Amino acid sequence: MIIFLLLPLLGIAYTGWHIWAVMPVPAWFRAVVVACMVASVLLLFLNIGRSIDRMPMWLARCSYDVGSSSIFILLYLTMTFIALDLGCLVGLVPKAWLHQNVYTTGAIAIALFWVFLLGNAHYHHKTRVELQLPTAKPLARPVRLLLASDLHLGYHNPRKELARWVDMINAEKPDMVLIAGDIIDMSIRPLKEENMAEEMRRIEAPVYACLGNHEYYSNEPEAQRFFKEAGIQLLRDSATVVGDLCIVGRDDRTNPNRREVAQLAQRADIQKYTILLDHQPYHLEKAEQAGFDFQFSGHTHYGQVWPISWITDALYECAFGSHQRGHTRYYVSSGLGIWGGKYRIGTRSEYVVATVMPE
Repeated sequence: MIIFLLLPLLGIAYTGWHIWAVMPVPAWFRAVVVACMVASVLLLFLNIGRSIDRMPMWLARCSYDVGSSSIFILLYLTMTFIALDLGCLVGLVPKAWLHQNVYTTGAIAIALFWVFLLGNAHYHHKTRVELQLPTAKPLARPVRLLLASDLHLGYHNPRKELARWVDMINAEKPDMVLIAGDIIDMSIRPLKEENMAEEMRRIEAPVYACLGNHEYYSNEPEAQRFFKEAGIQLLRDSATVVGDLCIVGRDDRTNPNRREVAQLAQRADIQKYTILLDHQPYHLEKAEQAGFDFQFSGHTHYGQVWPISWITDALYECAFGSHQRGHTRYYVSSGLGIWGGKYRIGTRSEYVVATVMPE
């Protein structure tokens, strides 16, 4: 945790010093720019501490958007200045470019503006992924599933956005909807005040979900109440049979007392096509060893923005997309929604339409 607090502070110091050096404007203006940058990043810690729950809704939304966006802007500023510093070190970049230079300042500002403008547009475009899941197990007919994860409903994804997603889901006419955790973002307050449970009830198919880590961050008992009001059947270390399918939901690894995958398999009807919902895609071998046919996970967001996707690739056996171990298929989704600033740079927002069909 200390390193996560330290890195933004180091980034502020490093980029603040470079911004002060490169901008060809009076000292007072540079001081204002640097102060605004520092204040924006510090808002992030205010958001994480849930202090915004005590603010008027409009101010809380503004604080959330500015604070969470600033961390991504800080990341790209840091990478830009590191590249320029390395260029200076090897003689490819003149030192004059980094000292009160109007062209460098303008180029950085314009480049960041377009990167984040296009990143925001890319976030709002939801990619539809088709997945075929053939099985030798008995099926009366093909079963159409809508798979989604990481909606992160809250201050930045309000009811209006949820309504658009519900329309997208209903347009697919699924037999059932499976959500792999993090339906809620950091606070239950926006969901209550906008009555998002009512919007979720518009989904024209049974909805099954497991818990994610953000359900715990937002207050897990209240999250459970929201699921019930929204008509979502929560599978918490439990299984349910729906037609020719058995759906198993695992509690999030935030709970150290959750059941092992092998224990959940004992509660499942393995004779049927069995799907495991497990929010965080750690230890994928356990689903294979337990005999599950398919596991659906989320959590990673595939890093949200490049190059954080490289870090998720290093952390997980599969950080995004389709995967297979033995006879077990996997899909790790980058998420329908997102945490924090609404930017997808080098990643995508998506939902999956999967068809379980006879081989």
